[in-house]
Amino acid sequence: MQQKWQRWNIASRKWLWIVVVIGVLAALPVVYDRLQTEKSSKTVEFVFDYRDLVEAASYRANPQDYISEQLDLLKSAGVGSMAIYENTLEDYRKARRLMIWGAADIANLTDTVIPENENYTYVLFTSPENSEALAPIIRDTFSSLDIATENWSFRGQQGLIVKTPLEDATLKPMQPDPFTLEMLHSKGFNIVPRLVDSLPYNEAAVTKLLDRYQELGVKRLLFEGESVKGFNDDADLNSITDFSNLLKERGIGIAAIENIKAQQKGFNKLAYLLDYNVTRLYSLSEGDSALPPETIADRFALATKDRNIRMIYLNTIPSRDTSKAQIKDTLENLITSLSEPGGAVEKIESNGFTLGQATAFDVADSSFQRYFKLIAVIGAVAMVALLVSYFIPWLTLPAWVLGLIGSAGLMLIKPQLFEQALALAVAISAPTVATILAIRKINEKGPPLRANSLTYVVMTPQRRLAHSLVLYVKTALISLSAVPFVIALLNNITYSLVLNQFRGVSLLHLAPIALIAVYVLLYRGEFVLSKTGKLLRTPITLAWVIAAGVLGIVGMYYLSRTGNSGSVSGPEKILRTFLENTVGVRPRNKEFLLAHPLFILGAFMAYKYRNAAFIMIIAVIGQLSMVDTFAHIHSPVLISLVRGLLGLGLGLIIGLIAVGVWQLAEGCWKRWSPLLKK
Repeated sequence: MQQKWQRWNIASRKWLWIVVVIGVLAALPVVYDRLQTEKSSKTVEFVFDYRDLVEAASYRANPQDYISEQLDLLKSAGVGSMAIYENTLEDYRKARRLMIWGAADIANLTDTVIPENENYTYVLFTSPENSEALAPIIRDTFSSLDIATENWSFRGQQGLIVKTPLEDATLKPMQPDPFTLEMLHSKGFNIVPRLVDSLPYNEAAVTKLLDRYQELGVKRLLFEGESVKGFNDDADLNSITDFSNLLKERGIGIAAIENIKAQQKGFNKLAYLLDYNVTRLYSLSEGDSALPPETIADRFALATKDRNIRMIYLNTIPSRDTSKAQIKDTLENLITSLSEPGGAVEKIESNGFTLGQATAFDVADSSFQRYFKLIAVIGAVAMVALLVSYFIPWLTLPAWVLGLIGSAGLMLIKPQLFEQALALAVAISAPTVATILAIRKINEKGPPLRANSLTYVVMTPQRRLAHSLVLYVKTALISLSAVPFVIALLNNITYSLVLNQFRGVSLLHLAPIALIAVYVLLYRGEFVLSKTGKLLRTPITLAWVIAAGVLGIVGMYYLSRTGNSGSVSGPEKILRTFLENTVGVRPRNKEFLLAHPLFILGAFMAYKYRNAAFIMIIAVIGQLSMVDTFAHIHSPVLISLVRGLLGLGLGLIIGLIAVGVWQLAEGCWKRWSPLLKK
């Protein structure tokens, strides 16, 4: 009975492969929907931080002239939008709209004694126009916070007394400077407001502010700080919902900032309520704004092409240049990076994008997508069951049945956890199964376990190479069969916007290596338990400890290179830039420089030398890396496909060179080793 059960499970593999193929075919329409979604937004928007511009201008002899001059230069360079903050009294002071003093300062200014029980803020407007425009804004802001204000004048200029300490008064955000808004609008800039959530949510004030933004043609806004507008009062006032309704009525969306330490609180809820009218934004920091123009241009081009970024945010910062004894900023450097021949604007437009106000993706969701996804789920579970079958054959059918039952239950209880868990499982399974099948084919055609076999005939180098190349292509195709499953399971706009992220990248990069190592060590012709017993009884030597330490260091370095935060060495950056400029898309270095050539060389050698199959433990990195490329859902599918195919092509070329070098080295060794022995 046990043998019959084993035969049933092994025979079920061919049916599971049929289910996998059907699942792949069912996932393709979902992949098509994803492609249509990615084509729906092709406009890139450059946004400059106006507060930084004012800060830089404050160190110039004629600040207003400098601001006007730089705005014109930025506009001609391709910057179409300005980020405007909710202003504070300090912002108005830097813009020369008013002056502010504390109680001690005003006592010195007026030659009076400082009051013992008054610690107020004194505001003096620099012109009647500023007083007329800003005084109502200041009064409304502080009265909404139950802070009294009263009129005040000094030397013929109008002002206000705000009955709170200077340190407190300068923290309160108010509506943006109306003069600045008008000036920027008249110069043809779009306005991108930045809102804070530091004050209690006031529906009337927010409505008034958004009405003004609607008049100015605002289509998208950002948030400053760690939460979105209305988050702090949401539990009591349901303020995020109210805020989202106000935005939807005016057709205003929001932007998600890439690579911030933690997503702003309430952002996911607001994005959902806005039907994901969200655009991804890349922010160039103040420090990075001093990088060489060509480096900045490459960053912007890669962000828009490879990561679905549609808004690019520019910052600058004034700094002291002691070598020239002057204050400088990075505005000229930024303008050069945008407008010079071969600059960011030219590269972005050559990639098929246009400059303008960024738009959200129009999500393609065909009516039959859910049914195709369901079939894809069944196929993905079959692929995982196949992985189980090559290690524990008698568990093949139970693994598939239990996988289907577990998937159904998890899909109902925690759908997000289900889709990520199954996507990770199939992403691990496909490259592992593909490499196992390659090893099995090498075992079948290569040297036998016992060297004294009479039936084995060594293949010619040409035939070994032909078998290796066919195996290379077949293995890559099986590995890539995971891609439609991963795309179908994670085909949700939240992954494209990185509001949700694919988890388990480290496991994806380690599990196939570990599984292939186990398979090569324990599943190549001898009884598994006996080999395991021998391994466990082997004495541990110093060499083993050193080897384990080396493997640990290599493993830590390998993991440090995975994910979005992986570090890259200087030579690799140069190589990446060269490939990007030469072929338009850069493949992954570990694929075409290491893993793919090792696969070809390892297969070529293993057809003659049995133990060369150990090379497959490293070669599987290339297979899993191809799948991992598509697990970066924020990258366009076509870019990931080109990257993978290019890696395979370059890996093939380098692999052929490696085989040639090996053949030459082997020939030299055969010729010269007898002389060395003598």
